[in-house]
Amino acid sequence: MSTKEEYIRKPEWLKIKLNTNENYTGLKKMMRENSLHTVCEEAKCPNIHECWAVRRTATFMILGDTCTRACRFCAVKTGLPTELDMQEPERVADSVVLMNLKHVVVTAVARDDLKDGGAGVFAETVRAIRRKNPFTSIEVLPSDMGGVYENLKTLMDARPDILNHNIETVERLTPRVRARAKYDRSLEFLRRAKEMQPDIPTKSSLMIGLGETKEEIIATMDALRANNVDIMTIGQYLQPSKKHLKVLKYYTPEEFQELKEIALSKGFSHCEAGPLVRSSYHADEQVNAATKRKQEMGEQELRKA
Repeated sequence: MSTKEEYIRKPEWLKIKLNTNENYTGLKKMMRENSLHTVCEEAKCPNIHECWAVRRTATFMILGDTCTRACRFCAVKTGLPTELDMQEPERVADSVVLMNLKHVVVTAVARDDLKDGGAGVFAETVRAIRRKNPFTSIEVLPSDMGGVYENLKTLMDARPDILNHNIETVERLTPRVRARAKYDRSLEFLRRAKEMQPDIPTKSSLMIGLGETKEEIIATMDALRANNVDIMTIGQYLQPSKKHLKVLKYYTPEEFQELKEIALSKGFSHCEAGPLVRSSYHADEQVNAATKRKQEMGEQELRKA
């Protein structure tokens, strides 16, 4: 590729309708008043206006706003994190009450500076939400926490309703795209989560447009299924700034639909695929759809027996 190559123009289907109604402004005000961070803002998610203004949902980002890793696709700031805020779990739980959420996603920056990778605060956040919001389903989206078994066990012992850990990209591109992360370690993380709590669905996300091939995408699907991942999301990579990796291809909605059909044929209980799909996009619908499909597949097996 030429170093003088122009940036690829965004296609029409990636245009976003902005909505800054009172839900959006009210939610933003509440986040700031409670000193909370969201991945919606920090990672410059393209769906923030839909989720905040229309669906009134958000993905909370705990353990501060400074990541110890510097992945070349991610807009979250990196550096040396501040000390832990042990009151954060309670503030997140209180905010879930105020928002009256039926489903909440909790993610975090990578905290490689902590021995437990932040697992303790993660687990306490799950427990705090459960205490104050017993009917809210909880999805967690952690880093690989250094691949340490005990750290993952601490989180899984808190029994979130769904464990989400993103593979992010295909194996060949992992060293260039993800800082300190390893393709095999992410697969092991997902497999161990399922082994610890077999009844808790696992989920992973793939962003495309970084130079991967269709065959590599399908190989990633196979690798996730081989490690018992239930749900998959596939979205278009969008360059957050000029210092991040360039977009090498914009996939069409038709191509995403084809990938979704392939994923479902591989045995995923649910797959969300589209240009603006992100890991927590319509997360409540993903979990409900996956549960329904799993039930239907189980009934089909019973009828065959």
